[in-house]
Amino acid sequence: MRNKYLLGAEFLIFFAILPVSFAWDYSIWIKAGLAVVGLTYIIVRLVKDPDKPLKWFKNYPWKAFWKRIGLQFLIIGLVTTLFVLWKAPGSLFCVPKSDPELFVKILGVYTFLSVWPQELIYRTYFFSRFESLFPSKKVLIFVNAVVFSLAHIFFRNTLVTVLTFIGGLLFAYTYIKTRSTLLVSIEHAVYGNWLFTVGMGDMLAFPGMDACAA
Repeated sequence: MRNKYLLGAEFLIFFAILPVSFAWDYSIWIKAGLAVVGLTYIIVRLVKDPDKPLKWFKNYPWKAFWKRIGLQFLIIGLVTTLFVLWKAPGSLFCVPKSDPELFVKILGVYTFLSVWPQELIYRTYFFSRFESLFPSKKVLIFVNAVVFSLAHIFFRNTLVTVLTFIGGLLFAYTYIKTRSTLLVSIEHAVYGNWLFTVGMGDMLAFPGMDACAA
């Protein structure tokens, strides 16, 4: 019972108190320091975990994965393209058209310095550490989507909150099915990079969008 209370306290600190605090106005350096310390702690815990949740090389269900991701991407791509055409037509594919070099650099930086750490924290660590706290997989996936959305509260943008909640549901489902940091990171990178590509990068603080027409 004591162990469950400790896990619950750790869950609240990492997935509620800390992300909410990032929405407050205080030094960006303190925020960065807290983020680095938290990520370091998580990586150390994952490396030392006897169940070894960090399994990068195994027989993954690649065919089923790409089939599902491809179908979802077609839907997401259509909906987001229509949304940008409706809300800000001048932003549609603005960065890849106006600055292809910057566009490629941002895709790489986002994939490796944003997506990968997020998936380590919100899928690999979350599921390996806290899965036992929840009564069912449906509840687990829902809570994971909620805290993933909460991690983006510092944007103070309702649309970001909604999109990250939907993304959290998709990523949690993928992780539940595959238990793969690699596959869920690929999925996250595909959708995140697409939002930047199609012209929705401004709301997610991607650089380069200032050159796009409103």
